Amino acid sequence: MPLAIVAPIQSSRSRLRICAAFTGLATSAVLLLSGCADAGPSADAGSDHSLVVEHNLDGLNAREIIKRLDSTKVTDRSSEFIASIEPDQLVLTDDQNNQTTVPMPEDEFYVSIAPYRSQTHECYFHSLTTCTGELANTDVHVTVVEATSGETLLDETLTTYDNGFVGVWLPRGIDATLTVSAEGRTAKKAISTRPDDPTCLTGLQLA
Repeated sequence: MPLAIVAPIQSSRSRLRICAAFTGLATSAVLLLSGCADAGPSADAGSDHSLVVEHNLDGLNAREIIKRLDSTKVTDRSSEFIASIEPDQLVLTDDQNNQTTVPMPEDEFYVSIAPYRSQTHECYFHSLTTCTGELANTDVHVTVVEATSGETLLDETLTTYDNGFVGVWLPRGIDATLTVSAEGRTAKKAISTRPDDPTCLTGLQLA
């Protein structure tokens, strides 16, 4: 199993990430301050492994970390640990502002989707530990069709995680049409998987 490539955050290149977490009848904003880091072929002596070790993620790559956190029940997710998915890296942050990044796969782009009936929240980079959607543990049919070729990249019935999101891996650098159906209702949205595109899609209202 490949080891996670962990690199320290470069504070001089810090940026602001915003993800609002859906809670009951209201929404609350979670502000994440994280940055970019260059990832080498392996973790160097100056890398901080404390976050991945403390949260039992040591030795896992980004895909494996995402799968584990996606599958964790909301009640078991730490409020002191943020895992924010960006197009090129997974940013891990704790309540002491310690940060570590793990590179995302070079040829794949992860999109987290939260279809909804009546309530949603603003989100750009998905937080695996704090973002929640309206339809938890719900079967949804997801179709992704590449815009240029018309090729169907995904056509499956999936079940949203306990946080109301369902995640899909797509090729990088494409334009596509995303269609989500659930409970006899459908939502459709044009999406892209380029370096500045969102990893969190919360604007799909089922109608």
